[in-house]
Amino acid sequence: MSRLNYHHLHYFWAVASEGHLTRAAERLHVSQSALSAQIRQLEEQLGQPLFLREGRKLQLTELGAVVMRYAEEIFALGNELLAAAASAEGRGTLRIGSVATLSRNFQDWFLQPVLKETEVRLVLESGSLEELLLRLKSHELDVVLSNRPALADDKQSWRCRTLARQPVVLVGPPLPSGQRFDFERDLPRLPLLAPSRKSEIRLRFDLLCEEMALLPAIRAEVDDMAMLRLLARDAGCVALLPAIVVKDELEKGLLQQYCVVPSVEETFYAITVQRHYLPPLLQRLLREAITEAAVV
Repeated sequence: MSRLNYHHLHYFWAVASEGHLTRAAERLHVSQSALSAQIRQLEEQLGQPLFLREGRKLQLTELGAVVMRYAEEIFALGNELLAAAASAEGRGTLRIGSVATLSRNFQDWFLQPVLKETEVRLVLESGSLEELLLRLKSHELDVVLSNRPALADDKQSWRCRTLARQPVVLVGPPLPSGQRFDFERDLPRLPLLAPSRKSEIRLRFDLLCEEMALLPAIRAEVDDMAMLRLLARDAGCVALLPAIVVKDELEKGLLQQYCVVPSVEETFYAITVQRHYLPPLLQRLLREAITEAAVV
């Protein structure tokens, strides 16, 4: 039996990923004719076509879809092998993806155990959860930090660990001495800064307000926690956010915590994929984060 040419398989994978021959050729820095020839050789070896042309786009045949699944697994394992070899050599590189809207204070808390270790090299990237999961799947990242869980499907089973749960609070400018904030009385009449409706925090908060028959005066909806933190500090409004986001402002007295919002919290997750080798450095970070959160 002839052996599979992995060079041909890589070219096929690039074309299937792009769905377009020209873009794949540009990405691989080869001519379209050379790329087409490589694909034809793979098809001849497998005995069936792998693509159907629909206008300028290429669609996978039934066999092409099967080959694509194998190719993704093969190249993901290759990336995992390189990461395992780097870790075994003691280079200590840890590649972390974090959802762009995630609290910077939480990320700092998670990374504290390794930030002062000079032999550890950190690669930190941000993006949408969907983008980061694609990179995690191909082993280009070791872990993804998120405030939303990754839901498993028939194509991928994620390993989703709960790292911490943080109370969600209302904060604002320091109140005059002796004045107290009353959630039911004061919430409807004060301008509120809140996460957008895509946030789990906002969904829980809206449900709470509905149950209590409260109509908050939302002045701004903000996706990014760093921006929400700045507005909370500078806009003179009440802000709805996890306490950890404004930890520094609360300690310095720039903001005051008015109340903990009942039944509303933010959960932080570390998402990984099933793999043959989990870097010891990552195992340590996950173990310490979960242990510290349990103690707190």
